[in-house]
Amino acid sequence: MRQILVIGSGKSTSYLLKYLCDHAFLENLFITVADLHTENAQSLINNNTRAQAVKLDIFDAISRFDLIKKADIVISMLPAHLHIEIAKDCLKANKHMVTASYVSPEMQALDLDVRAKNLVFLNEIGVDPGLDHMSAMQILDRLRENGSEIFAFESYAGGLIAPESDNNPWRYKFTWNPRNVVLAGQYGTAKYLKEGSYKYIHYNQLFKRVQPLNIKPYGEFEVYANRDSLQYKDLYKLDQIKTLLRGTIRRKGFCEAWHVFVTLGMTDNSYTMTGSEFLSHRDFLNAFLPYHPNKSVESKLKDVLLIDNHHHIWEKLDCLDLFSNSCYCGITNATPAQMLEKILTNSWSLEKTDKDMLVMYHKIGYKNNNKKHELHSHLIVTGEDSTYTAMAKTVGLPIAIATCAILNKKITSAGVQIPTAKSIYTPILKELQDFKIIFNENEKFY
Repeated sequence: MRQILVIGSGKSTSYLLKYLCDHAFLENLFITVADLHTENAQSLINNNTRAQAVKLDIFDAISRFDLIKKADIVISMLPAHLHIEIAKDCLKANKHMVTASYVSPEMQALDLDVRAKNLVFLNEIGVDPGLDHMSAMQILDRLRENGSEIFAFESYAGGLIAPESDNNPWRYKFTWNPRNVVLAGQYGTAKYLKEGSYKYIHYNQLFKRVQPLNIKPYGEFEVYANRDSLQYKDLYKLDQIKTLLRGTIRRKGFCEAWHVFVTLGMTDNSYTMTGSEFLSHRDFLNAFLPYHPNKSVESKLKDVLLIDNHHHIWEKLDCLDLFSNSCYCGITNATPAQMLEKILTNSWSLEKTDKDMLVMYHKIGYKNNNKKHELHSHLIVTGEDSTYTAMAKTVGLPIAIATCAILNKKITSAGVQIPTAKSIYTPILKELQDFKIIFNENEKFY
């Protein structure tokens, strides 16, 4: 049997393990899931005789390498900064590797050695990054083959809550790592192109500079710019591009309210708060407001924000129990960002029957036969519940399909790579249609 090692069994592994277990007999696979805590993995493999869950401390280098050397291919579902140690072990043991994370400089530095050993280290094969690359390149390659000149490219994605589970004023719940949501946009100025002009947005302005997005029949959204859209000029071969922007999707009104946290400093992760374990939610909020001997927290916040308690922002803040004296985070030596994450997790965690929604959208302007066209492509995927989520589906299935394709020698190009080549994205996108992961397109003409 061909051995697949999956390291990590967090929220995004449900569909990945289901796919591998469902294909275990047909593909002659045996799946080993390694994690420090095996309960979730045991539940997901559901007594499948071709799968096992084993305990692994990822920092135990000897045990880790023993598992890796027994595998034919390794899937790392760990946090991005831990992939590199797995990669080095895979290189040493001559094993293929798959991850959903962005290629780090350390990972890229392994490319020549990976090529020399004829190994495939496929990264960025989740949803964003992953489906965004594959769906965009499929369109761009098709347009170029038809002789089109592409002058504008915009791409947005977001993990949201499905309409039937949309029951809080933010119209949002955590479908991904909460820490990443709280820290979003902090590490680097957003850079993009608009009508030939280079634009830059500092973090303190990021959530004020939003654009509306309407996707019928799903309603109104808004988007804010990701860190560096300019790198996609070379990556997607957009040499003549005039507009190039990638961003994150949220429901209308989210960003204006989130800007409050940014403005007050509640998303800062650079220092710890004295006595953080004793701070109530109200104390935490008050720590970022001016001192006044008589005014209440509510009054001071209204003064700072220049709003009243009928404003949609006030409703959003109130639903988080931010004004409560009886709710405590209880985290010692916490940063403001950690405190905020705990508060949001209390309110934004998925209930067992909640359904999430993954939204992806591309807008591409191109010229063909001296006529301008605008192509719109969107994907909407809804989850089943809090375990089999849309996020887990759109992350896990591309990983699983790509893993089997590497084992079956359908993906053979060696090196550290991402799925922008037609030989990689075509079969994966085709199989994803069987799981109702389908992009819908429409065009406008000028």
